[in-house]
Amino acid sequence: MKQIPNLLTAARLLAAPYILYLLWTGEYRTALVWFSIASATDVLDGFLARRFHAGSKIGALLDPVADKVLLSGSFLTLGWKGVIPWWLMAIVLGRDLLILAFAIIALARKIHGEFPPSVWGKASTAAQIACVLFAVGHEAAITPLIVATILGWISATLTVWSGIDYFIKMSRRVS
Repeated sequence: MKQIPNLLTAARLLAAPYILYLLWTGEYRTALVWFSIASATDVLDGFLARRFHAGSKIGALLDPVADKVLLSGSFLTLGWKGVIPWWLMAIVLGRDLLILAFAIIALARKIHGEFPPSVWGKASTAAQIACVLFAVGHEAAITPLIVATILGWISATLTVWSGIDYFIKMSRRVS
């Protein structure tokens, strides 16, 4: 039971290239199904890890990597194809690059310790997942464009705010 959260995370990471391929080739209905399943594993792996005290160092490392690969890849692909606006893609990728830059600085300065996700980071991730689901749903002729548009603005706002929050917290740690 203790390995199930890590297996779910690994499955999400392994499924990401296929999902990105489906998005790139315009197989939106199939991509919607796979992206929905992958998104559910993000919620489920965290729940199971907490519920059964099955957290691990590898899980703490792999979970955000799997999230970034799936979400950043989805925003990049959807932005490149014109499904979502370029500015939204740039905000999501920009925040992820900011986080990566701070992680590199922390490693270079040999700053060790936990970097737990904030409530704003979790909210941002949830909004980004919803945004991708509804944008892809619109392309698959399942959901209305207005919902995807509203979720895009919510995603942008939460992504910017979580980036600012992360910047403030990390600035205190590396200075």
